[in-house]
Amino acid sequence: MIPLFHTRKVTVLGWAEETVDLNIVDEVPVRLVFGGIFPYGVMMMTPDHLVDFAFGYCLTEQIVDSPQQIRSVSVSDGVDGPTIDVTISGDCFSRLLRRKARVQTGHSSCGICGSDDVPSVEVTGQASFPLEPLIASSAIRRALHDLDRWQELNARTRMVHGAAWADTDGQILLIREDVGRHNALDKLIGARMRDGTFSGNGICLLTSRYSYEMALKTVHAGMNIVVAISAPTDRAMRLAEKMNQTLIAIARHDRQFVFCGSQRLTGR
Repeated sequence: MIPLFHTRKVTVLGWAEETVDLNIVDEVPVRLVFGGIFPYGVMMMTPDHLVDFAFGYCLTEQIVDSPQQIRSVSVSDGVDGPTIDVTISGDCFSRLLRRKARVQTGHSSCGICGSDDVPSVEVTGQASFPLEPLIASSAIRRALHDLDRWQELNARTRMVHGAAWADTDGQILLIREDVGRHNALDKLIGARMRDGTFSGNGICLLTSRYSYEMALKTVHAGMNIVVAISAPTDRAMRLAEKMNQTLIAIARHDRQFVFCGSQRLTGR
């Protein structure tokens, strides 16, 4: 099993004679293969919850449209990193073969890098979210308040992103962490696909900025309420507005900003 982090000795600036043990997260190349024969790309990521990642990635990349179209996922160790082999339904595999694989390694900071096509804000292929169910502002604050204690890997390393899912009362149910924010979100989406809660309503919490590719992932996953610790890009906000997504960002314990979708919120 590949360790998630390594403990390294470092010195403090100005105090070279003193050493401190710090936990440093690793990132490894994870190869994605379909049907044992079609290499799709390599992602740099934290090597855990890889089956969850495969499910979420296949959905957000629109390789599949539903969890049922993923037949199996196997993970094998390699010399330099693991390989994920995904078997999908015949029609999805035929569609995939007509697409181009990623033309470069996906770095831990990238989302749609290596893709030829950048989807338009105006063309998502999905209907806008209904402005329901309503959710209390207090539920948003409850989830934010509890987020830190759910980030176990980050507590030990202080360097990974988290993507969490809370119910409409603000109770966090699930979290996934990764050195890459896109990977963390894909893992969360995949975990929900696998545990049967994919169609339920709730709150997606992100410990990162809300960029356009992150917005595309949440839209494909049907997440109509997103709370991000950092700010959204303007392109991401325009997509959220078009999709009737409630977007709350620059979210801190004491103050949160509603960028769009306030019609879904109740209370103060």
